[in-house]
Amino acid sequence: MADAPEEKPRRSSKRKPAKRRFGRVRKLTSGRFQARYQGPDGIDRPAPQTFATKTDAEVWPTRTEAQILDDEWINPDAGKISFGKYAANWIRERPKLRPRTIELYGYLFRTHLKPTFGDKPLSDIKEPHVRLWRKKLLDNGVSEVTLAKAYQLLKAILSTAVDDQVVKRNHAGSRAQARRNHLNDRCSRSPRCTGSSR
Repeated sequence: MADAPEEKPRRSSKRKPAKRRFGRVRKLTSGRFQARYQGPDGIDRPAPQTFATKTDAEVWPTRTEAQILDDEWINPDAGKISFGKYAANWIRERPKLRPRTIELYGYLFRTHLKPTFGDKPLSDIKEPHVRLWRKKLLDNGVSEVTLAKAYQLLKAILSTAVDDQVVKRNHAGSRAQARRNHLNDRCSRSPRCTGSSR
């Protein structure tokens, strides 16, 4: 009688989790998850925040990889430069500015921009900061004309920072925000908004 063929050992149905091709995720002692990745400059960096779940943490490297592949990645260290230092260089490096324009920019920067934004890293300047800054200037009696000039200077400086790939967005430059700022400025001068009456 012929021997029965030997049965091949069955492979385990459990698959090892696929290794990530970009970035790493680990669980911290706090129970939250941290994501890390190696940037195009070869520096290993963590995500700016931790995540409640592993799934959320795994999404972040995927999005970061897409930014790198699409040439939209911004070095997070670049935005750490202070607004004051960047703005001073911006004014100094403007080509063909008239002396009176340089004097105006310097005055607007020293008087209306530097006190609020001077020491703040560029990447930390967000829309709420700009909105609050405008309100404070108006509350302190700064004219709408001067405020508009100071705002345009802030907008131009941050726009160059975007072009220089120092920050990803200009939080003083969106059309929607400009519209909101205009309405807020008008409202701040109106008795209906302030609750005062003649």
